[in-house]
Amino acid sequence: MNIFKLISYIPLLGVVLALYFVMEVSGVNFADPNSLFSLPLPSGAEWNLTGSDIFIMLGTITLFIEIVKSARTGTGTIFEHALSLVVFIVFLILFLLVESAGTSAFLIVSLMSLLDVIAGFTITIATARRDYAVSPG
Repeated sequence: MNIFKLISYIPLLGVVLALYFVMEVSGVNFADPNSLFSLPLPSGAEWNLTGSDIFIMLGTITLFIEIVKSARTGTGTIFEHALSLVVFIVFLILFLLVESAGTSAFLIVSLMSLLDVIAGFTITIATARRDYAVSPG
């Protein structure tokens, strides 16, 4: 099996989950409202970026990629959806039981993981229903 094909079955929100804890171990406090850095905008406003903001932006981009991936058809698609469900369950357990995961940013990305699971199964069922309706017999 091709390594890129194997990687395509890995739920990317699981990678975001791992990255959350890597960032936390490296010193990012997701509950801290102070900005990591700020950028002046042409309007004169100053855009402050926190660790939580970065995490949510990364989760949003990853969710888009996951939804695009869920439109694929193939033998491993159901397996990938099942792995996405496991990732959501891990998100939920960590949010409830790990103190450092009890932030709004973590909850938002957990909900993105739930949306990935629902979208994946919905798209797969809709595609299967369409294929079944089109097939002769």
